[in-house]
Amino acid sequence: MEAIPKPEVILTHESDLDGFVSGLLLQRLAKHLFGVDVRLEAYHYNNWRLRELREQSAWVSDFSFEPRMDKANWLIFDHHTTDHRATQSQLVHDVTKSAGLLCYELCKQHGLGSPELDRLVELNNVADLFLEGHPDFYLANDYGNLVKTYQFWNLHSIIDGTLEKLLNHPLLEVMAVKRRIEDPIGFEWSKKNVTEISSTVGYVDTVVGNINMVVHHLLETQATHYPVLVTLFRRGNTGIVVSLRSRNGEALKIAERLQGGGHANACGATLPRSVKTIPDAILYLKQALNPNSLKREPPLNNLESLFANIEVK
Repeated sequence: MEAIPKPEVILTHESDLDGFVSGLLLQRLAKHLFGVDVRLEAYHYNNWRLRELREQSAWVSDFSFEPRMDKANWLIFDHHTTDHRATQSQLVHDVTKSAGLLCYELCKQHGLGSPELDRLVELNNVADLFLEGHPDFYLANDYGNLVKTYQFWNLHSIIDGTLEKLLNHPLLEVMAVKRRIEDPIGFEWSKKNVTEISSTVGYVDTVVGNINMVVHHLLETQATHYPVLVTLFRRGNTGIVVSLRSRNGEALKIAERLQGGGHANACGATLPRSVKTIPDAILYLKQALNPNSLKREPPLNNLESLFANIEVK
């Protein structure tokens, strides 16, 4: 690797454990290398794509590499599929490893490894890559669910920004109980409540349980014939977020049509702020993924006007 640039800021993904782990690891590495506390900023996809990248130097983790990030003195760690090559920036890229693992490998080169971080990074890797065959698959997803349940900055405050405090944290007991009790109930209810969005996309209504695991079991057991399953939820001021899952890479193609992104089988998008309710979101998706449906169904809340103002995630 070339000389590591001193970052003005560290930028990471706010929505999941991988962005959390990789961002905090990079913050620790910057402190070790340069003796300063570098500001950490976390973004959901839509806000990230709207953010202007004005810094002369930055470290970025868990965001798909794109041309606007290809700048001198920028260091990017990512594992999403990309069609772009780095010509000025330094890109650490491997689709078989989580962003957290890529960052940790560099940390270890500088003497920042430990048994506790070894274990935490392994669990993050299993959860983010959804390695179903791993013996700790369900435990790893309990860790992954911490960020989704308690949110990035709340969890950051709980552990005082110290990753090791996340290992065997008492809140994992809550995740384990929820998984054992809520997931089976949620699965049985959700498999009876799948609404067609298109011939290949189904909307899964959810009431309880880890949504990702419920959808995973629906796909795994072929409880529905749709190769792509979507769920919807509201996230603060961000608006309504669409989460998409599949088993053979179909989900990402749908996410990209919604101006979103992520992994081949696990990705998402944020709908326009004008879409206020879940029923309106379902209609919006039907219209976006079935253009001819505009002729068949009357829009709710004048949704035709939204197509010119689609926000990105």
